[in-house]
Amino acid sequence: MKKFLDENFLLQTETARTLYHDYAKHMPIIDYHNHLIPEQIAEDKQFENITQVWLYGDHYKWRAMRTFGIDEYYITGGASDWEKFEKWAETVPYTLRNPLYHWTHLELQRYFDVHELLSPATAKQIWDECNAKLQTKEYSVLGLLKKMNVKTLCTTDDPLDNLEFHQQIKASGIDLMVLPAFRPDKAMNADDVNGLNQYIDKLAAIVEKPIANYQEYLAALKSRHDFFVENGASVSDHGLEQIYAEDYTEEEVAQIFLKIRQGESITKEENLKFKSAMLFQFALWDHERGWVQQYHLGAIRNNNDRLLSSLGPDTGFDSIGDFSQGRALAKFLNKLDAGNKLAKTILYNLNPADNELMATMIGNYQDGTVAGKVQWGSGWWFLDQKDGMIKQINALSNMGLLSQFVGMLTDSRSFLSFPRHEYFRRILCDLFGTDIENGEIPNDIKLVSQLVENICYHNAKAYFSF
Repeated sequence: MKKFLDENFLLQTETARTLYHDYAKHMPIIDYHNHLIPEQIAEDKQFENITQVWLYGDHYKWRAMRTFGIDEYYITGGASDWEKFEKWAETVPYTLRNPLYHWTHLELQRYFDVHELLSPATAKQIWDECNAKLQTKEYSVLGLLKKMNVKTLCTTDDPLDNLEFHQQIKASGIDLMVLPAFRPDKAMNADDVNGLNQYIDKLAAIVEKPIANYQEYLAALKSRHDFFVENGASVSDHGLEQIYAEDYTEEEVAQIFLKIRQGESITKEENLKFKSAMLFQFALWDHERGWVQQYHLGAIRNNNDRLLSSLGPDTGFDSIGDFSQGRALAKFLNKLDAGNKLAKTILYNLNPADNELMATMIGNYQDGTVAGKVQWGSGWWFLDQKDGMIKQINALSNMGLLSQFVGMLTDSRSFLSFPRHEYFRRILCDLFGTDIENGEIPNDIKLVSQLVENICYHNAKAYFSF
């Protein structure tokens, strides 16, 4: 019987162990999409206890606790940090076969050198040990990132953000590149006309120019895109149910924008045309600047109205959606490609039913100018677990070139999430190692180890050109 979570965790063959321990393990991390808070990096925040760094904002854990029957008071409510940790410790033993069980104990091991399993019996001991370490400089935010060999990370930032904390980080001269990513979802969200108008008013105040028509709106947003460039950005990101690719004319969109500014309701068709025009315009700017654009597709968000009203968004009430992705995605990419305006692009799907669709879609727009110009991103959100990663890797291997893949990212709000890169690397090495030992690929460690190192680090470094 194998020991749980030892040095050969997930590595089923000797070849897999060689690939991981001798090659993948030591590669630096480029985390090109996450939701970390730049202010906490700029101030090199020292968390008071493990609940603050581990449970605050982690809707993966919150969903599990609710399912286990924990009252909201101990999840996002007014309970003390110890009480919240205690309730998480009660839940953990019952998360077996959920990736949370693996992640929880990987994070305890890698950051805190704690090898006991978390449970009610060990909770106080682990709480005290981790909290004592969190008081030391080695466990500040920058210390935590250094422990995981993180070299570059991209946060997710609204166009209205003044990027002051990114500027502080750069000025500090630390040995870590922290770059903003342009996330303009709110700027095209015509589902809520009142909310969009408030957003436009804030934008007008920032650029110190009135925004009364569509061209003025585009000019103001373009100035923010340029501002992000000035502050080191070279990546954009969109979190959408699906790609919007309705036919429209500039005149139609201009009229729709006027209706929005006048506070009038717009039709479903007008909404889709507005979103399509905005999405296309953002893509043109990304191409002009040589950026990488990312599209996260397929989440159906905020499904629980009652708890959304009391807790707000991003609190654990989202799920996989069954949106139609293929035709609109092809239309959107084709329109950009036809004008030779398609930037480097990464597509992420949340519905595993779309795996093969994505794996084949990216091949339609490779043009030989950049290796892996259009990427299918790693297993995302509900799919960033062992089964999801294996399915993504296998589909990409079968229908594309795994060798050109830019690898893993955390997509996380927690500074303790970086062992997910290790999790991915172990799975990747196990797949290659098993293939070698089964005689399905050559026993050429020099070749395979280079592919592994490329997927873990070098491909992303070349692709993003940070």
